[in-house]
Amino acid sequence: MEWKEVRLGDVIDYKKGFAFKSSMYKSTGTYIVRVSDTTANSVDVSLCNCISPELAHQYTDYSLKTKDIIIATVGSWPTNPASIVGKVVRVPESANNALLNQNAVRIRSNGIVDSDYLYYLLKEEHFSKYLVGTAQGSANQASITLKDIFGYSFSAPSEIKDQHRIASILSSLDRKIELNNKINADLEEMAQAIFKNWFVDFEPFKGGKFVDSELGMIPEGWKVGRADDFYQINIGKTPPRKENKWFSTNPADKIWVSIANMGNSGIFISDSSEYLTKEAVDRHNIIMVPRNTILLSFKLTVGRVAIADKELTTNEAIARFILSDDKYMEYLYLYLKNFDYNSLGSTSSIATAVNSKTIKGMQMLQPSDKIIDAFHIQVNPIFEKIRSLTKENSRLSLLRDTLLPRLMSGELEVPE
Repeated sequence: MEWKEVRLGDVIDYKKGFAFKSSMYKSTGTYIVRVSDTTANSVDVSLCNCISPELAHQYTDYSLKTKDIIIATVGSWPTNPASIVGKVVRVPESANNALLNQNAVRIRSNGIVDSDYLYYLLKEEHFSKYLVGTAQGSANQASITLKDIFGYSFSAPSEIKDQHRIASILSSLDRKIELNNKINADLEEMAQAIFKNWFVDFEPFKGGKFVDSELGMIPEGWKVGRADDFYQINIGKTPPRKENKWFSTNPADKIWVSIANMGNSGIFISDSSEYLTKEAVDRHNIIMVPRNTILLSFKLTVGRVAIADKELTTNEAIARFILSDDKYMEYLYLYLKNFDYNSLGSTSSIATAVNSKTIKGMQMLQPSDKIIDAFHIQVNPIFEKIRSLTKENSRLSLLRDTLLPRLMSGELEVPE
């Protein structure tokens, strides 16, 4: 297989994002993709703001298509990997025809290089390190220029068919991950439907007696109270940021979950983009929480929910609901997913109005233990299937990330 040296700017077409004003935003319509709406490899449209389709028609130059590549031109330094400058993601089908906001650039192959090969090339650590090396900015924010992005040079197989063969190996792993994510989304939807049938519509209990409560009419024997009446709740912690010795990129250290990590994980979370050293945990009295603890974000991004799949800790933007018995896991996760967080403060100030006292004082419905037992028996198999597929995706991701540099360098040859 012959290889050639290629300059990125020679093999792509591009478009910078537009500075959409928040006054344009509507609750529904055409998605606006911001850098903050991206996950590790994709876009989470549930986080996106929208503008009206009529207005969107005026900005079609900024339109995104499935499999377009987005590079963040503004972001953090490597000390905050989840939002690092130069982050590379690919547009999913769910964001097809969305519009790209500022601080990012849309990249498309011009046909000289296979588009899948180009995406995996830009996902390599070598490209990320190159961009960080060219970045400029303040202590908290870095930016990169298009000139530097397009000046990146790399080696690629001379024939597009060879590029395609390499990319297809990595694509097959990503397709399997995507399929598992779709199955998990369908399974969670099933669990949500059962939850709403039982605990919103009260269908199985309509033949019994109901009593009045602060949350309206509820089945007799159920309770309404503060969240901390039913669960042990504590808040995560961040050691002093200026002291790098407390932080690590070594997965052998303590998992330290951020809100961005929760956005990337699905229901079950077992890893983080940054870790704390054992010394940090000991020195700053950081509380580790056990497997199956329910995590709830309550600062800036309010209402993300996940389940700890391992012992871990979190930053101070996340509340941790520790269970007295694992049978409460599914009920509490789904209850917090369905909770109306706007009820905790005015909608305009919800991101700043909610604090740890607010979370601990949330009004919650607690069914009888008999009902919790019955619900757990019914939905636990769904959650365990999701857990299993999530673990499979972690293994597939690790295999893909191990193969990526070896395939891209030619160290691993792909037979014809």
